Amino acid sequence: MGNVAVIGAQWGDEGKGKVVDWLASRADIVVRFQGGHNAGHTLVVGGQTYKLSLLPSGLVRGKLGIIGNGVVVDPEALLAEVERVREQGIEVTPGTLRIAENAALILPMHSALDRAREAARGDRKIGTTGRGIGPAYEDKAARRAIRVADLAEPDTLSDKLDELLLHHNTLLQGLGAPTFAKADVLAWLTGLAPRILPFAEPVWERLDEARRAGKRILFEGAQAVMLDVDHGTYPFVTSSNTVAATAASGSGLGPSAVGFVLGIAKAYSTRVGSGPFPTELADATGQLLGDRGNEFGTVTGRRRRCGWFDAALVRQAVKVGGIQGIALTKLDVLDGLSELKICTGYRIRAERLRRLPAAPGAQAAAQPEYEVMEGWTGSSRGARSWADLPAQAAKYVRRIEELVEAPVTLLSTSPERDDTIPMKDPFEG
Repeated sequence: MGNVAVIGAQWGDEGKGKVVDWLASRADIVVRFQGGHNAGHTLVVGGQTYKLSLLPSGLVRGKLGIIGNGVVVDPEALLAEVERVREQGIEVTPGTLRIAENAALILPMHSALDRAREAARGDRKIGTTGRGIGPAYEDKAARRAIRVADLAEPDTLSDKLDELLLHHNTLLQGLGAPTFAKADVLAWLTGLAPRILPFAEPVWERLDEARRAGKRILFEGAQAVMLDVDHGTYPFVTSSNTVAATAASGSGLGPSAVGFVLGIAKAYSTRVGSGPFPTELADATGQLLGDRGNEFGTVTGRRRRCGWFDAALVRQAVKVGGIQGIALTKLDVLDGLSELKICTGYRIRAERLRRLPAAPGAQAAAQPEYEVMEGWTGSSRGARSWADLPAQAAKYVRRIEELVEAPVTLLSTSPERDDTIPMKDPFEG
């Protein structure tokens, strides 16, 4: 038995929470390896709905959860989330949750700078959540970040804050936003330290021991490949690498530990916020998909933009993301549609491409080229075997496999955990 890494194959919000929850029942450890509390996973378990942003989804199944070094952690947001799930009956203690001691922290000036920059962009907004993720990753790359381990060293905190505030207050002042006093930030961090430090450890050691002992590790990604800071629709992307390779660097394990890479994709397409979306439907069909699919962001609450399935984009995600199998979700949302379209490539001015280009102008100009398929009249909702699917629904899934050049490994037919059709066990590799 090997390990499994779960990543998004579109623009996020593909239903990773349900799939991770389904897999977590057979894993020993679930690891978050990138992103921050700008990502959200919604789990529906026994009629109870859990909305998680930083906590690994496996906690709901009683599995050990690890927040890896590749994650940027807002300590207040984390503690608030811990309290929220505790009220729902989930045990979160240093025995069930561990945080990498070398993970960078999100501080109040990060979110303030995030919001001030977005406001200054005006009509050119990127569509960030304003939660400080980007500025926190900037500080990490610039070697001025405050990390979890620093909370145990007051002198280190004080010295680091001098450099950090010099940088951020200068930027905030230039943007006309309020600045931060060192004493206030230091007091805030000092107060949080005894609540965060009990969870901290060099998680790479624990993961190495687990791997050597043959434990199953499930790596839980946030966002998706087309939001990857290198491979996504830049600059309308997140601030971290979302591809499967990051599971290794973001947890402290080598690349051979990542195992089978499962990419999550909806049976149609959605996107939150700004940026190119070639197959977007600004019509009644797009509205119908949004209403049926309950398309609102777990974290943002924003209405998601909806469109037809983009096989060219998912195929690109398969290649650069290292995806070996697809978990196709929300097939039931398409029930009853008389006609379906799948994007097979793009026309960009006079050129035809099977991929989305890197230049933003070309991305914005991309016009989808569609293959039209007949819909189905029966219901796929709640199907738990391939035989339960309407024949045309099965044909639609098989055509997606051909176009994205990856097998559909799991098929989800409702938000409920058990409404899942497994075609292959990802833990078997």
